[in-house]
Amino acid sequence: MTNQEPFAAGAAETESTRGGVSRRSLLLTVGGAASMAVVPQVAAQPASESKPAASTARVRLNVNGTRQELDLDTRQSLLDVLREDLGLTGTKKGCNQGACGACTILLNGRRVVSCLTLAAMHDGATVETIEGLEKNGELHPLQSAFVEHDGLQCGFCTPGQIMSAVGCIAEGHAGSPDDIRFWMSGNICRCGAYPGIVAAVADAAKRV
Repeated sequence: MTNQEPFAAGAAETESTRGGVSRRSLLLTVGGAASMAVVPQVAAQPASESKPAASTARVRLNVNGTRQELDLDTRQSLLDVLREDLGLTGTKKGCNQGACGACTILLNGRRVVSCLTLAAMHDGATVETIEGLEKNGELHPLQSAFVEHDGLQCGFCTPGQIMSAVGCIAEGHAGSPDDIRFWMSGNICRCGAYPGIVAAVADAAKRV
């Protein structure tokens, strides 16, 4: 008996001349028969007649100074409500896992990642997004500082960075560059514009 490699050119011919059944053809035959046996069983399973109805709730929010009353799916995140129901797309959906900070907003004055909190949990809450910072056509000092210090590149993370910085300054955590880096560490800039971001927050902290 010759010791041929299984994928050698003459291997298939050798098996056929022996009159035996190759391992490959056996596996294909058995596998095909098994799959044919499973298909009818799967097809025979009845489809669910209807999906369970989603639970809804009336939620009242004060968003950027405007009162909103919404009938919401109780499973909706605050981020999705802001973007999809209210059209406030300045708040970005990044990782959707609370790890990047792109969706940071102020909720009752505190910064939170809006992708991880359900809107239905915050009936009566006050919400501030990046759209609410500009007043009477004038940019917020942080918005101006980000422009002046080149605290952005692609700009995707910038709304979350700015909203987090507003909270950081209000909390008294912007006293030094090291403090700013520590308390803003939950906001990721994939472009690496961190020096400009830190400079912008430090400058704005002196103005507000």
